[in-house]
Amino acid sequence: MDLEKLKYPIGTFDCPSNITTEFQQAWISILEHFPNRLNNLVSSLSENQLNTPYRPDGWTVRQTIHHIYDSHHNAYTRFKWALTEATPTIKAYDEKAWAETADAKNAPIELSLSAINALHAKWVYLIKGLSQEQLLKEFHHPERNRNYKLVESIGSYAWHSNHHYSHIENLLKREGWK
Repeated sequence: MDLEKLKYPIGTFDCPSNITTEFQQAWISILEHFPNRLNNLVSSLSENQLNTPYRPDGWTVRQTIHHIYDSHHNAYTRFKWALTEATPTIKAYDEKAWAETADAKNAPIELSLSAINALHAKWVYLIKGLSQEQLLKEFHHPERNRNYKLVESIGSYAWHSNHHYSHIENLLKREGWK
């Protein structure tokens, strides 16, 4: 099995240089519908299935679900900083270390599924209320040493949603669980 395809089942995010309204609307729709799609995908999994890595040396399904919440929670906070401060430098975090914490490894997935549902509802509400000028506001990522516009972050997190959804969906298909 191709490890690169297991890591990036939908490829890496490639942000278009011209982010049209159509791109924006498609990305917002992905963020809006993702919580229900994810819940439908994982709600009937057993504890054993939840504790199965989606690829060799990868996170378990449980860790992946908790990672999605952690990542998107950080993204929402970055949006708020960018909207309320002049090009703030965001706090980067070690996602691999976060995935090894007790809650990421052991907590019921319902905690993160509920949180993702509420977070995405609030995040999409925020995004839909932004002007084109606000969508161009930026934050600075210190580890990557570059600025990100909010509009490109919408695309990045739409991709991130589908990226991890595909990790889980592909595991379910390979194991015959779906």
